[in-house]
Amino acid sequence: MTEQEEKQIVDEAYQHLIDTYLKSRHRKHTEIINKAFNFARQAHYGVKRLSGEPYILHPIAVAQIACEEIGLGSTSICCALLHDVVEDTDYTVEDIRNIFGEKIAQIVDGLTKISGGIFGDQASAQAESFKKLLLTMSEDIRVILIKISDRLHNMRTLGSQLPNKQYKIAGETLYIYAPLANRLGLNKIKEELEDLSFKYEHPEEYAQIQERLVLMRAHLHDIFEEFISPIREKLDALGLQYYVKERIKSPYSIWNKMQNKHVTFEEIYDILAVRIIFDPGQGATVEQEITECFQIYAAASSIYKPHPERLRDWLSHPKANGYQALHTTLMGKHGQWIEVQIRSQRMDEMAEQGFAAHWKYKEGSKTTKDSENELDKWLGTIKEILDDPQPNAIDFLDAIKLNLYASEIFVVTPKGDFRTMPMGCTALDFAFSIHTFVGTHCMGVKVNHKLVPLSHVLNSGDQVEVLTARDVKLQPEWLNYATTGKARSKIQALLRRKDRELQKQGETILTEFFEKNEVELNSINVDKLCVLHNIVTREQLYTAIGKSEVVLGSQDLVVIREISEANKRWKRYLRFLKNPLSGNKNNKAAEQSSEPADSTASTKVPADGQKKKQKKTPLLLNEETISSYALCPECHPIPGDDVLGYQEHDGHIVIHKRSCELANRLKASDGNQIWAAKWDTHKKLLFTATIQLDGIDRVGVLHQVTGILSEQLNVNMPRLLIESHDGIFSGEVELQVHDAEDVQEICRKLKKIKEIDSVTRIS
Repeated sequence: MTEQEEKQIVDEAYQHLIDTYLKSRHRKHTEIINKAFNFARQAHYGVKRLSGEPYILHPIAVAQIACEEIGLGSTSICCALLHDVVEDTDYTVEDIRNIFGEKIAQIVDGLTKISGGIFGDQASAQAESFKKLLLTMSEDIRVILIKISDRLHNMRTLGSQLPNKQYKIAGETLYIYAPLANRLGLNKIKEELEDLSFKYEHPEEYAQIQERLVLMRAHLHDIFEEFISPIREKLDALGLQYYVKERIKSPYSIWNKMQNKHVTFEEIYDILAVRIIFDPGQGATVEQEITECFQIYAAASSIYKPHPERLRDWLSHPKANGYQALHTTLMGKHGQWIEVQIRSQRMDEMAEQGFAAHWKYKEGSKTTKDSENELDKWLGTIKEILDDPQPNAIDFLDAIKLNLYASEIFVVTPKGDFRTMPMGCTALDFAFSIHTFVGTHCMGVKVNHKLVPLSHVLNSGDQVEVLTARDVKLQPEWLNYATTGKARSKIQALLRRKDRELQKQGETILTEFFEKNEVELNSINVDKLCVLHNIVTREQLYTAIGKSEVVLGSQDLVVIREISEANKRWKRYLRFLKNPLSGNKNNKAAEQSSEPADSTASTKVPADGQKKKQKKTPLLLNEETISSYALCPECHPIPGDDVLGYQEHDGHIVIHKRSCELANRLKASDGNQIWAAKWDTHKKLLFTATIQLDGIDRVGVLHQVTGILSEQLNVNMPRLLIESHDGIFSGEVELQVHDAEDVQEICRKLKKIKEIDSVTRIS
């Protein structure tokens, strides 16, 4: 591509941005936008993206999303155009401040990645950047809206990145940015972020679901037309101004439901939904819009029978992200439940553009004020979490993520005020939502005038009163009762202050113990003591030693020295396998092939330049290399699963499923340590997998199951657990298999047994 051709492409993209902005309802401040564009173009001159395009096309695309899809104005467009200038060029925030003013400089600064140490020496730069982003966001919500625009364009162009980068960015997007978009009411963007993440993390499953949806689309459209036709007649007779849209469930939502509910694609009933969007007329009040929603509901439910437990009213009390609508589920003519969503045009726009849409409506309306109050409350909670130093990046991200709930309930204070709380919250969560002092000095809670335990789960409509006393002290077990980010972060911060001194004492005792017994003080030896004493983290071990809950003695020395000897033998064995002159190498490999793959062995990888070079190609997991890596004990990956590697701080690599919850947290908090990985096994090694069976308990069912597994398929079963109650049985079977294909074949065979209702792999 010539320089002239590149210039034409850039000019056309920028002109499209200006045309979009001029069609918006914002004041037409094109001068400042032109100034920002020319500045950014000059700053990024000659730089290309990995795709080969001029780099300036990325800031233009981000500005286009912010303007067209979120509805932001000239200040945000300028910040989007400038968002990478400070990070990628020699210009500073001070330069931006001098040229464009304080507000634009503040937002650009919030969007600029940083390095350094809120979390300490081993901090995650990702978490650091995200924390700074939130700090600035709490002052100006446009920071996060532009960042979401930036992330959306990065996801749309993710194909040019290396696989390990794809997994890192997709995982971070799914863990943090999609929930953030949802919390801010950006439903359409949230769905696209989820689908794109799904596409790169699980390409085969994504392609399969997309293919099925394409094949079903014509059939679903016919169902939609048949279903909506009599409703249209009713609404036309009422003289309403409206239009109807069919909504197809997104591939990620379908896959997520398949995973969580352990159902097949065919068993998902709500793939099709209907949206009825009406125009209430100019000058209509919120109350009139709500009345019209119920009028449409009455018309639709007079034709189709509504599901008695699936009426969702978010009209009088919108969701915390500003979402308003009336949802009902109606029974169609062919025995299918179909969800119907009823909204006004204003509600629909806010469902797509979230809080940004509020700026398009007159200030002072009830909905705008309520939604802005909810946003202020949420930002206040984020500020409180940020005020407490979090030494662990994952703890920090988890605390933030717990504030990104999609489902909410409404509870009532003794004075009759409504408060929005996340579904599943407890009485203790409510106490902390009022004030940290109220939470830490909570001695009891009354729900509907009855005293309940702090762990009591609240329901929508509950009236809640918190009882406090100054002499009440926070207890460690309260962490078991807290579910919200605010409550958990406050409790953890207070407990950390209390335990910090004990932790220091414990670390000193452990160091002296190692020195006295001439044992090397390293992470491996400390981790093995954690395992011996059934403790999760090193910090918890230090605290337990400081509290004298763990007393170090001869047993600890025995375990450490056994481990040390085992490590030496293992390293000798690895060297032996890698020696090409060894005549017994193939015999050793053959001996291993008949045993389940070792999930505890691991090895270090090259560092620095060599490591960077190797990351360009995925880790190959085959019969010779699999023993060099640890397999995650949480998700139990086996050949055929989509996997990735995570490099621990000591250099060892652990293999996770890409859908593993722990891996998702690591991608979001420490994504630079992610390695792409792929299987290349040939049905020689055995791995452990577990399936769950559910069905009707009749004589001979267990015999049929074991017959298929042991006689037909020749599968070894190390563990079989069956429970039966009221004629229904549920069981778990641990199997030794070669790969995921074996598990699928086993499930297919077992499903043919008449009495078995479902067979699913659970690990």
